Amino acid sequence: MDKLVIEGGIPLKGSVTISGSKNAALPILLASILVEGEVRLSNVPDLRDIGTTLKLLELLGCTAEYAEGEVYLKSCDLKPEAPYDLVRTMRASVLCLGPLLARLGRARVA
Repeated sequence: MDKLVIEGGIPLKGSVTISGSKNAALPILLASILVEGEVRLSNVPDLRDIGTTLKLLELLGCTAEYAEGEVYLKSCDLKPEAPYDLVRTMRASVLCLGPLLARLGRARVA
């Protein structure tokens, strides 16, 4: 087992930047449908599934912009129907159904 041994009588101090997680970012991105207004998320990894989720949000009626680890979203003219061709490419896409139901009262994958 690997281990890190620190010797000395000097207290540790400083900061560590933790990289973003796809598994945390995807549900948060899709939950942004619930917010009426602008959302800014930081430390979002630049991955294909993130891009697919942003495209899905745009097709649902949100504006989505990704720049240097930050995502800017605004859900304006939401549509209750998620296109199947895009949803089938990523399992996490079904996470849009709950927020759509809560916000619009109906949701459909077609």
